[in-house]
Parts: sequence; C-alpha cells; structure tokens
Amino acid sequence: MGSRCFSTNMNKNSQFEKAVNIFYGHQSPEPNVVMVGYAALIDAYDLAVPLPDLICAIGKKYQRYQHDNWLMFSPKYKLEGSFFGHLVFALKYEGVNLGVLSALFKKLEPNILIAEIQLIPWGGYCRRIWFLYEWILDKRLDIPDIQDVKMSYVDVLDEKLQYPGPVRRSSRHRINNNLPGEPYFCPLIRRTAQLENDITSDLNVRAAAIMEKVHPDFLMRAAAFLLLQDSKASYAIEGEQAPYTRMERWGRAIGQAGRYALSDDEFLRLQQIVIEDFRFIHLGYRVEGGFIGEHDRITQQPIPEHISARHDDIYKLMSGLIQTDHLLKDSNYNAVLAAAAIAFGFVFIHPFEDGNGRIHRYLIHHVLAEKGFIPNGVIFPISYVILKHLKKYREILENFSMPRLKYIHWRPTARNNVEVSNDTLDLYRFFDATKQAEFLFYCIQETVETVFPNEIDYLKKHDRMKQFLDAYIELPDRLANLLIGFLQQNEGSFSKRAKEKEFSSLTEDEVQTIESKFKEIFYE
Repeated sequence: MGSRCFSTNMNKNSQFEKAVNIFYGHQSPEPNVVMVGYAALIDAYDLAVPLPDLICAIGKKYQRYQHDNWLMFSPKYKLEGSFFGHLVFALKYEGVNLGVLSALFKKLEPNILIAEIQLIPWGGYCRRIWFLYEWILDKRLDIPDIQDVKMSYVDVLDEKLQYPGPVRRSSRHRINNNLPGEPYFCPLIRRTAQLENDITSDLNVRAAAIMEKVHPDFLMRAAAFLLLQDSKASYAIEGEQAPYTRMERWGRAIGQAGRYALSDDEFLRLQQIVIEDFRFIHLGYRVEGGFIGEHDRITQQPIPEHISARHDDIYKLMSGLIQTDHLLKDSNYNAVLAAAAIAFGFVFIHPFEDGNGRIHRYLIHHVLAEKGFIPNGVIFPISYVILKHLKKYREILENFSMPRLKYIHWRPTARNNVEVSNDTLDLYRFFDATKQAEFLFYCIQETVETVFPNEIDYLKKHDRMKQFLDAYIELPDRLANLLIGFLQQNEGSFSKRAKEKEFSSLTEDEVQTIESKFKEIFYE
C-alpha cells in the first residue's frame, strides 16, 4: 500500500491514537497530530483507497483550520479508540466518501456493525451507516425494517458539506436517499467557497442576457464558427489534425447535444461518428484492458499514466452512468456539476478503445443542453477553452488517475496492453469530482465572459470592414474575406507575400487606405 504512518508516539492500546508527523507521504502542519475520521479508518484497516482530498487530524491548537490538504481540529474533538466513532465523525465533518466506506464495509464483520448500530437504536447517523452499507454492497443487514411511521426521515448526504441529488425515500431505514447517483456510478462533489460563488454567479442567465442583445444573424454566425472551432480543438487536444470534413461532421454531432437520451446504443452511435475506419479499432465497449500513457521504446512495455476500468466492469459502470444522467436530468441538481460528474466519469472509465476524449467533451455539451443551461441553438466552445488551458486540464485528469495507479495491480499482455488482476470497480464508480467541477465552471465562465463576446465583437468589426471594402473597391466576397483574414493575422498590415501575390493589383495608396481603415475598426 505504500508508506503508512511514521509514528513518534505509538499507543499500543489503540490503533486509532497514533501521533504522526507524516501521513502517507503528506507532512502534517503540526508535529504529532492524531488522525481522525476517514484518514484514521484508512490507516487502521489498511484500506486500499485513495486518500480524501482533505485529510482530517487533531492538533494541539485550539482552533479549526485548513492548511493545504489538511483539515485540522482542536483537541476537544479527540475520540476514544472506536471505529464507529471515527465513522460518525467522518460523516459529520467530512461528508460521505463512498470509496472509503465500501472498502471499510468489506473488511468489517456484519455482526460487528449491527451491534454498533443497535447501541443507539434508530439514531440518525446509525441509520445513515446502515443504509449506506446496504446501498453500496447490495447486501441486507440482519436488522428489521423501522416500523415507527412517525419517525422523521434523515438525509444520507449533508447538503452543508456536499451537493445533494433528488430525494428517493427508503422506508426501511427512514432515510432520504439524496445521493446524486446510483450504486454503480455516484461521483460526489464537496460544497466549496469557489463552487458556491460559481453557482450563484448564474452564468447561464448572464449568457442568455448577452445573447438577447445580439442580432439573430450575428448569433447564428458566431454559433456556427465556434461550433467548428470546438470540434477542431477537441481533435487538437488529442494531438490530432483531422481533415476538415471529419471536424465538420463531429461539429454537427456536437450541435445535436442534448437531443438524444444517453444509452449504450447512443454511445455506440457517437463512437461511429468519431471513428470512421474500424478496421484496426474495436467497435463498441472494450473487450480487453486499456490505459493512457507511453510504451517503452525498447521493450514496448506499457508505461501507464492512467489505467482504464476493467472491461469486465464496463457494462455495470456505463449502466450506472446512464442511470445517473437520467436521474439528474430533470432534477434541480446544478447543470455544471452534473456535466462534470458525467463527462469526467466517462473519460475515467474509458469504455472504448478509441474516441473516449472527444465523447467525454461531447458529454459536457450534452448535459448542459439537456438541463437547459445553454440557450437554444448555441453550443459553448468548451473544448476551445480547454485547449487554451491544456496544462490545467491534464492536471485535473491526473488528479483522478495518479492516486489510483498504486491500487491497480496489472501486468503487461502479449499485445503490450495492460491486464488488471484485482477488483477496481470502486475506483471508477465512486470518486470526488470537486476539482473537475471547479475547472469546468472556470472554462464556462471564460466562454460566457470572453470567448462569445469576443466573437460577436469580431463579427461586427468584420462586417464594418467588409462594408468599407464593398464601397471602396470591387472585390468578390472570397477575396474580401481573405484580405480581412490576412490583415488580422499580420496585425493590420499587408504581408510582403499578400502584396506580391493575392493583392498585387492594389496600388500603394489603396494598400495604405485599407490598412488604415482596418486599424481604425479593429484596434481603435
């Protein structure tokens, strides 16, 4: 599992009260801190799961504060050595971490958990733990249904800590299941100050307000151009220079985002649009392992940066993803949060042999469109913005992939692929999508505030320049557009090549007049 706690004051009477300075490679902000909550459970039970984004510990200072990825609590929060106490602490202060809970529940004897739950009959945290055990593992604990119809329902997810999904009631537990997903796919997103600010900024309302002020002709032209730019950028992100016809075809597919409900057949249709030639690529969900990375130049052995979900698990995971999309579609769950969960969840599963990246970015458009976030007839050029922030985008992908690599046991195959030998289902069905959601909001904000207004502004200036050229000199539309393009590329001046070739017939006075007018329109 890698480096565990380096203890400076081991308490032999409890596996939960070790004082540490370094926890799984993370230097604590204070000396001799005591791990608490999920971190304590991970260490005590040697759970093979990635650490939470925030690691909780108890320090010496009588204040609660966050330092880097540490969430520090004062000594008054110190717990007695009990796994159940740490479990309740985690739910109360950290929220639900389905991956850690799944790993923990698999290690606990059911009777031990039942005994702890029944110490406080029908307490709120006990009911949440009882429900989560049965929901995650699909196993029923030997506890009778609650018969007291007057008992109030409690939420599984604390909406002060994490964004809840639509409520489905479980009368057995008297629980409001407000998890934003289904058992085979349920990413969770923490409520952060940044996301709260993003959500309250009402980007969709601001986008609609901007577009209401734009003439329909400009809006249509801007949308068409940016749609093609988005398709081009989506190929560029993959390091491909696709022919214009292929980019145009994928652009048309993006333009239909939100029109067709997600299903296995719909994903197959999308793959067939992305990939034209299937002679060397498997059509449909993978039937073997998959990874992203390089091959050793000499041995051709895989060097993975990301290992995809096992092909044996793909139908379960994709079924869960599709069900989750349908669950969130008509709910009040925020559209951008839903898009982040669905789109990034898809690319982490990586269900196809090829085409995953472009379909992943298509899903952003799809979810935003089906939830009515985007004005009708308009597609935000998300891939175009992502391409501008490619380093950050890759960091967001690695934020998921890198911590999981050490929990995936794999061996190279004869085809220089990877074959995963352990159960990795939980790594893909349960994950924290907070960072992905924050990044997606950032991209959408740039689209709304910069990219779309800039394109509208360019079109207005382009038309003014075109009107001037039509009045000043007789040029066919093709050459007029080419001239404007040349001037834009050369900061308002004719290049030597343009003056000697395409526009050699222009006099020097005409060249100077056109350059002057262009700079007046575009730069003043």
